[in-house]
Amino acid sequence: MSTDSRTKTEHAVQGISASHGIAYGQIFLYLQNDVEVPSYVVDAGRRMEEIARFEQALLLTRQQISKIQDEVEKNLGSDEARIFDAHLLVLEDQALISETIREFETTARNIETCFDKVSSRYIKAFDEIDDEYLRERAGDIRDVAQRVLHNLLGQSATNLSQLADKRIVVANDISPSDSASIDRSQALAIVTDSGSKTSHAVIVARSMKIPAVVGVRNLTSRVQDGDWAIVDGYEGLIIINPGEQTLFRYGQIRLQKKGFEQRLMDANREPAVTSDGVTVSLMANIEKVDEVGQVKEYSGEGVGLFRTEYLFLNAARFPSEQEQFVAYKTVAEALAPNPVVIRTLDLGGDKPMAGNSDLFPKEDNPFMGFRAIRFCLENTAIFKDQLRAILLASTHGKIRLMYPMISGSEELARANAILAECKEELRGRGQTFDENLPVGAMIEIPSAAATADILAKECDFFSIGTNDLIQYLLAIDRVNDRIAHLYEPTHPAVLRTLKYVIDEAHRQKIPVTVCGEMAGDPVFVPLLLGLGVDGLSMTPPLLPAVKYLVRAMSMADAKALAAEALTLSSPKEIYAKCDAFCRARVKTE
Repeated sequence: MSTDSRTKTEHAVQGISASHGIAYGQIFLYLQNDVEVPSYVVDAGRRMEEIARFEQALLLTRQQISKIQDEVEKNLGSDEARIFDAHLLVLEDQALISETIREFETTARNIETCFDKVSSRYIKAFDEIDDEYLRERAGDIRDVAQRVLHNLLGQSATNLSQLADKRIVVANDISPSDSASIDRSQALAIVTDSGSKTSHAVIVARSMKIPAVVGVRNLTSRVQDGDWAIVDGYEGLIIINPGEQTLFRYGQIRLQKKGFEQRLMDANREPAVTSDGVTVSLMANIEKVDEVGQVKEYSGEGVGLFRTEYLFLNAARFPSEQEQFVAYKTVAEALAPNPVVIRTLDLGGDKPMAGNSDLFPKEDNPFMGFRAIRFCLENTAIFKDQLRAILLASTHGKIRLMYPMISGSEELARANAILAECKEELRGRGQTFDENLPVGAMIEIPSAAATADILAKECDFFSIGTNDLIQYLLAIDRVNDRIAHLYEPTHPAVLRTLKYVIDEAHRQKIPVTVCGEMAGDPVFVPLLLGLGVDGLSMTPPLLPAVKYLVRAMSMADAKALAAEALTLSSPKEIYAKCDAFCRARVKTE
């Protein structure tokens, strides 16, 4: 232990909580440097040899990643190992490979220079996408590109496989390869300057059950190797060189949190029933087939939102009807008799499919652009493949179909007309499906909310996507740091809109769920239930905390909270009421 480091001034740095837990130890500062790529002209007589060298580097990289994948599967499990499927797909991306060779044939510069130029262009394109998940895909390409360049240059890449002793890993960012190589016995926590809650480092940290904090800007330039720190994965806080009082306080907090988390998991095995006997439906949001395991682990009552676009985003081509059928069937069978709500494609705009720029031209305002149902109605062959796959899977479980970004009754009618055509096609083939497949709409556009009375007559259910609905209602770009503070779920306009949608749905005797971020936040759960929401759907790990609160409250109190909130004019006052309601019923000590 360094006396110097322990006598430094204590100070705290705020980041984003990504994996819960508390850790205390010395920092291992992991500074990664980009590969320095030489540039030179290749003699005409050696150009075939240069292309062969590129192909050999791709092959070697593929072997290295496959080896890492095998090690991860052995140490962490098959779900975490699938992270590297995306890496292997990058190495098989014909557009990336052919563009590199074309650049080489055009410029005659060495293959490292050409590959670096082309891959950098891809990385920049993904980095500029608004969608958080897709921005993380830039990390996949960057990680693979660095490995290919290392192999072309005959260099060995550094990794985190041999930490000297138990350390808190602090880095600008941690690539999937880095995170997979971390010595599980020695890593206490992971902290990064950049990154997000969907980064691979976070996925690995959660699987290792160690705390992670991301988005701690410039931390790598403010700490030294060997500094002592506390990582608070609950609050997203890093305390550098903590004093004795802070250490004692966090020792107590750690014991309290551990006890509370055990109480959450104990409650999670019980039914979601309020203290006055009202049953609440709590479901899970998923993006991939292999997340079914998490739904079961956290006792989700089915899937309230299956984001099917993630079957497409890392694919070199649109998956076929059969490939999609297998995915939907797998999820439906695994969770039967619980429901699975499959949302049709929300591709386009800020979620373009790689290699299909002709279908997804760049737009100035992608969130309001050519996406979701708008894309599907203009690309009926792609839409029909998905609809037929969903219909075919409907005999293997309790499937419900849902359209995203519906703006009004005409769009809904057009989508349903195409669905009817798909049913006729399947009848013509002699294939069976659920003739009474429930069909619903996401309410995430103000025009849909304002015409909920009309849409409810043509739907079997509504699902409210609060993320986009709030963004559109308040004209707030959630990813714009300068105005993100104006994104207020408790704004009176939001509450009145939610109340209207719920009332109109119930007038037509159809259920309403919420699948946006509000559904997984215990502060907002009583408000939503008090407004009349029938069910909530959220990321699986959030289910225990929400169920615990549901079991600790009465529906009568929730209705009183909602009624009072609807009379208030200040979003902050409404939030304070909701927060106090939650704190009064959930004791973490």
